[in-house]
Amino acid sequence: MNRRHFILASGASAVSTALPAARSIVRTPAFLRDLQQRTFRFFWDTTDPETGLAVDRWRAGKAAAIASIASIGFALTAYPVGVANGWITRAMAAKRTLATLRFLSSAPQGAGATGVTGYRGFFYHFLGMQTGTRFRTSELSTIDTALLLAGVLFAQSWYDDRDDAGEREIRALAEDLYRKVEWSWLAPNDPFIAMGWHPESGPIPHQWNGFNESLILYLLALGSPTHPIAADRWDRWTAAFDRSWVADGALSHTAFGPLFGHQYSQTWVDFRGMRDAYSRKRGLDYFENSRRATYAQRRYAIDNPAGFTGYGKDIWGLTACDGPGDFTIEIGGRKRSFQSYSARGAPDPDDGTIAPTAALGSIAFAPEIVVPAALALNARYGRAIYRGYGFVDSFNPTLTAPDAPIRTGHIVPGIGWVDSDHLGIDQGPILCMIENWRSGMIWRTMSRNPHIRRGLSRAGFAGGWMNGGA
Repeated sequence: MNRRHFILASGASAVSTALPAARSIVRTPAFLRDLQQRTFRFFWDTTDPETGLAVDRWRAGKAAAIASIASIGFALTAYPVGVANGWITRAMAAKRTLATLRFLSSAPQGAGATGVTGYRGFFYHFLGMQTGTRFRTSELSTIDTALLLAGVLFAQSWYDDRDDAGEREIRALAEDLYRKVEWSWLAPNDPFIAMGWHPESGPIPHQWNGFNESLILYLLALGSPTHPIAADRWDRWTAAFDRSWVADGALSHTAFGPLFGHQYSQTWVDFRGMRDAYSRKRGLDYFENSRRATYAQRRYAIDNPAGFTGYGKDIWGLTACDGPGDFTIEIGGRKRSFQSYSARGAPDPDDGTIAPTAALGSIAFAPEIVVPAALALNARYGRAIYRGYGFVDSFNPTLTAPDAPIRTGHIVPGIGWVDSDHLGIDQGPILCMIENWRSGMIWRTMSRNPHIRRGLSRAGFAGGWMNGGA
């Protein structure tokens, strides 16, 4: 999956899914406004203003060596959020966006293993911050290219001033970047799309063959005006979702344990009221599906079957994130096994490591439980995990032993293990989903994009966006 490609209370069904109508803005707690601004500043401050390269991860006092193309997609979406909130001007956002798209458009592509940013319109997952070309043996990534292009197409629709030369160029460059991607080339195993490609060995054998963050990938591949995959692949792909169905009463849903799998695609696509053949069969749209998944994670934390420290109704959130390392030690008379970076979920794998982005990235799905969680995370642990750019990637209140053989982060007395880094693919969902909750701006903008609408139409969606426009 994208996160490094690692392989409820009772009465929940009565919770309202209503969100603000277009152009209305919900009343937002002061802390969440502060969090959103700090998270925006992560993208504005750490992204290279000349190339638009966005860091994969950032740590105070340490120069970033790696750019992430998924982070670039989130950064391109972040800039208009900054404009909408008055943190930067439209001209500033357009300048940074134009620099990014010019770099991507002119960057070298080819079949070679070095000195290129991508091949056949796709981009390498990681690029060197200084060179802008493939970082070491990084893969040509289908999902990360999709997340990048989601940001590119968002920019195409948001910068809509027809009298401004820079905004016209943004729209043209976005169109060119999207048209160049040869989606059908990396979809050799009908109906699935491959996870990527290496120049040394060819297509990655692993495929996007189940429910996860790849909804946006398949929509973009379907919507391409130049190299689309066949329309019937969507229904044959989603047929595989049946094996992920969890029958759980009011919380029955198609499951994917780490919450990022629910959040990434829905950063840009508002699935409320919009259904394809699979969601019609299940009787719920993908938005409601992810709302239930969010509630299921909170219920897991309340039940806390493994007895991890801190877990409860307002302290929860499992997703792919950093961890303290790969080791087992005894804590309070019980052996505890910990992991480094992994795709954490409920009930497994779980080692007590909480990622604030797991809850915050789901704020649009279930604000009634996420807002209290955000406030509690800050009140209880903020002195260690809340910094200049908002929440760090992760922390673990169970791991308090000062002599633990940790590989990353540090032990904070009275808190536990705390990561040192902020990750772009954490920050993006936090910033953007807060904005979708409070104003719907990203969803509303993306609903105007003809390529996204074409992909949704070819996938067989009806309702929501597809009935009545933006």
